[in-house]
Amino acid sequence: MSFLCGLPLIECVYCLGCARWAWKRCLHSAGAESQNWGIAVTEEFEPVPRICRLVLSVYEDDIRNPLWAPPGGYRINPDWIILRKTYENTEGHAPPYTIYLNHDMGEIILVIRGFNLAKESDYTVLLDNKLGQRKFDGGYVHNGLLKAAEWVFEEECEVLKELVQKYPSYKLMFGGHSLGSGVATLLTMVVVQNRNKLGNLDRKRIKCYSIAPARCVSLNLAVRYADVINSVVLQDDFLPRTATPLEDMFKSVFCLPCLLCLRCMIDTCTPESTMLRDPRRLYAAGRLYHIVNRKPFRCKRYPPVVRTAVPVAGRFEQIVLSCNATADHAIIWVERESQRALDLMLEKDQSMEIPAKQRITREESLTREHEEYRAALKQAAMLSIPNSFSPSQYGTFSDQDDNEWDIRRHIHRPSGGESEAGGSSMGSSKKSWDRLGEILFVKDNNDVSESE
Repeated sequence: MSFLCGLPLIECVYCLGCARWAWKRCLHSAGAESQNWGIAVTEEFEPVPRICRLVLSVYEDDIRNPLWAPPGGYRINPDWIILRKTYENTEGHAPPYTIYLNHDMGEIILVIRGFNLAKESDYTVLLDNKLGQRKFDGGYVHNGLLKAAEWVFEEECEVLKELVQKYPSYKLMFGGHSLGSGVATLLTMVVVQNRNKLGNLDRKRIKCYSIAPARCVSLNLAVRYADVINSVVLQDDFLPRTATPLEDMFKSVFCLPCLLCLRCMIDTCTPESTMLRDPRRLYAAGRLYHIVNRKPFRCKRYPPVVRTAVPVAGRFEQIVLSCNATADHAIIWVERESQRALDLMLEKDQSMEIPAKQRITREESLTREHEEYRAALKQAAMLSIPNSFSPSQYGTFSDQDDNEWDIRRHIHRPSGGESEAGGSSMGSSKKSWDRLGEILFVKDNNDVSESE
């Protein structure tokens, strides 16, 4: 009898819990995720609209008569295209891509197109994965995307090496959208590990811009490569937010809203601390740029604001229930809004007078960013897998310069409770992180002070 009397109470608790979940989910907006991030600097964000435009050019059949040329913005010079690879050229190993030589900005750019629903080879790349299947440089990555990246690298290594040596002052840049963003991200990581094959290319000359990024690397890799990889997310884009394996997502592509709602429920009920402890959980890589152009409960678009950070916690963990979740994934919208944001940045920079304490403010900003990045590295390094720095299949770790090898050695912490010397891990880890901070940041601060 007492059991039956308790049923209404259980039902009430259940209903209240469901109501709280629904209220929390409906109020969760994309702007809340990045509200505490810093505002992006014009110089750092400037390449994004240009990379978007170059990615759009990969979709074109006739580059001299483009169908997807947005009004205004960057114009592509067809004579500067070094090569274009189609699905027939790649034979299903990777999506189509283009190598472009931008003489105006001093850039060698390789851009990769996004997912094509009509191509079986793209599904093959996505389905070639199993959670925790592929280890890379101390973390986990998507197996199919890494194989595609390795294929592109082997195919174009000589071309890139020739261009890098011919134009020693040019940057080597990579970009991609959706599926192509995952391939570009992992291609950049492969290039960083094999710079000796490109004539000992300086790491500072390498940059990647991942547009509407796929979650393809583990957390420790996502943070450690933030100096070379940048991920750009437009407002409510679903792809950087769902931790559902890409292969499962595209198996259910015709019921994507149902899958997103299910994923949303699972993520809401999973503590964030549990998510961060899983070394196999994949994330969008590098520094994040979040373009915010809408406000909660309002449909119209506002002047976009770009926020940036290298976070560990709150790294786009929750799906936003929005009717724009798929529209914001489209490359044409990302290109348009990023160009609007850049125009506003440039207009603001031109109208503002340079304050007398600008240099001091900039130094304080750099110090704060370094501290945040240092904390992110420390937290993400806990997820490094055993034997994480054994040579990869390219076998080039021994060719790294001393500073980089010191960074790798000090980031990695022994899996046991003892340090390498057999002492307490607490003292050795503190020394390691102090040394890591000196390697990463002291030199940079000195360079900034000298330049200013």
